[in-house]
Amino acid sequence: MATLRAVLDTNVLLSGIAYPASVPGKILAAWRHGSVDVLLSSYILDELRRVQPRLANRHGLTSAEMDDLVDALSVQAEVIEPLPGLEPDLRDVDDQPVLGTLLAAVKTSGANYLITGDKDLLAMAERYPIVTPATFWATHSGL
Repeated sequence: MATLRAVLDTNVLLSGIAYPASVPGKILAAWRHGSVDVLLSSYILDELRRVQPRLANRHGLTSAEMDDLVDALSVQAEVIEPLPGLEPDLRDVDDQPVLGTLLAAVKTSGANYLITGDKDLLAMAERYPIVTPATFWATHSGL
């Protein structure tokens, strides 16, 4: 069976880092064990760097440790550039680069999913392969 390929949104990465026992944490563990290939964009990595100081109290990492972690993620993941373009039905225009990352990942790397907790992105799930961490894990927990 081919390895599942997924784009992880920033909120899934942060939750997985802060709460290793959570479903996002289990997805990150499956990635570490090679059961899931993760695709990220420089936009998602930059967003992770930008928002992580606000959540330092949750994950307990210093900014230097978090920088090292983001650097490690950027090496371990397949980093791709989001496809340009505008999805007119996307409720939050700031999510466009994340959707563009999914579209690029599907087109160039055969990605299966975007995994996110973002309600604006999840609202597009009828048209794109976008799932919550819980839905992904319920479907693929045998990883």
